Amino acid sequence: MAIAPSASYSITLRVEIKNRPGMLGRVASAIGNAGGDIGSVDLVESLRDRIVRDITVKARDSVHGQQIVTCLRHVAGVRVVNVSDRTFLMHLGGKIEIKNKVPVRTRDDLSMVYTPGVARVCLAIRDDRERAFALTMKHNSVAVVTDGTAVLGLGDIGPEAALPVMEGKAMLFKEFAGVDAFPVCLATKDSDKIVETVKLLAPAFGGVNLEDIAAPRCFEIEERLRKDLEIPVFHDDQHGTAVVVLAALLNALRIVRKNPKKLRVVVTGVGAAGTATIKILLSSGVRDIVGVDEHGTLHRGRTVGMDFMKRWVATATNPRQVKGRLGDAMEKADVFIGLSVPGILSVRDIKRMARDPIVFAMANPDPEIQPEEAERHVRVMATGRSDYPNQINNVLCFPGFFRGLLDSRARTVNDEMKVAAAHALAACVTAGELSAEYIIPSVFNKSVAPAVAEGVARAAHDTGMARRRRRPEPT
Repeated sequence: MAIAPSASYSITLRVEIKNRPGMLGRVASAIGNAGGDIGSVDLVESLRDRIVRDITVKARDSVHGQQIVTCLRHVAGVRVVNVSDRTFLMHLGGKIEIKNKVPVRTRDDLSMVYTPGVARVCLAIRDDRERAFALTMKHNSVAVVTDGTAVLGLGDIGPEAALPVMEGKAMLFKEFAGVDAFPVCLATKDSDKIVETVKLLAPAFGGVNLEDIAAPRCFEIEERLRKDLEIPVFHDDQHGTAVVVLAALLNALRIVRKNPKKLRVVVTGVGAAGTATIKILLSSGVRDIVGVDEHGTLHRGRTVGMDFMKRWVATATNPRQVKGRLGDAMEKADVFIGLSVPGILSVRDIKRMARDPIVFAMANPDPEIQPEEAERHVRVMATGRSDYPNQINNVLCFPGFFRGLLDSRARTVNDEMKVAAAHALAACVTAGELSAEYIIPSVFNKSVAPAVAEGVARAAHDTGMARRRRRPEPT
């Protein structure tokens, strides 16, 4: 089955072409016949006998990109001068930097931002630690902490290899919510050391975003930090995913006109994201959820492949005590939520589902079933990818969520904030916009982060978790 080319595998080909009529057409045909998707074509140099052009092409994957280059090299009158991977170019030198907010141009400036003037500010904070929120970057800073053990789609690749992902996360914090986020990649997998290190770093930050830490350690680390710190700790792989899934499901249910309390939901992948999704669905009134992992359905009495969190899932879900494999769980299911591995869901499984099935296949980079395969058999389809409709992406949650936490100076994160964020996100899709191909707003929708922030801040105040007084709403 053909998979659409993607910008994440785009290349720029510098080609030298003989200056004869029809040659550019031959180049374009060769790329098209190889399955490439041509973007821009730029003129670099034009001479009497040859023309040099930069041609940007999207491919399906790295191997496909090489196949396109090989096909082009076989075209007479064409020489491939250079091939650049656009994704690697974007990462050269790193993607983020620190900039000053105030200028340092004179002696007076220096005496105020640093010694001797800074001493008076230090003493003010010594006398009242809460003033650090007003007088330092603490009020707007988040530590993005990882050990590199569960990087999306890649697994345990280590802290250095995880750094490009953490940099990307920091970019999204700044781009969508104006939050200053800093990658903190730790060279340890020891839970005690991770907890201790984050506690030691905490004075400089207003919040902690845990990222790509493998289950089940991630549950313990988050819980211990939440108890020990006076700033909010949020494991995005768990709760960011859960918030966006709930928002998408709320809108999908508006299309199929089904009641959450009467749904049958199957969740594959009972790790960090799957467990948090199950929890938020339960708190939203969904009663019939069946979790499935590589050993089959989770049910009371199962002993194979269980840890403390899976034992909790087994007791809190599966009221009908469904036993067996994924196909057994899919019988008459209304919703499939995939947070597992590529290709495990078949068309046959979908055909076993109830009327108007909803399928969220979110394994990355390749979903549990390709949308091209499933689309004729489902009512609403969503993935985690940006090149298909209905991308369920954590970036819809975490920038605005932390904006709300920081604005309210929240002490912690609670379930009320997560549910409020999901409802705020769902409401960003108006009744006029809602359709089977638009159940969740675009990540570039400028209204999303402020809406989520407002929902979180309101919930923080309503539950007594905010340090900062809420401004009265205009009458």
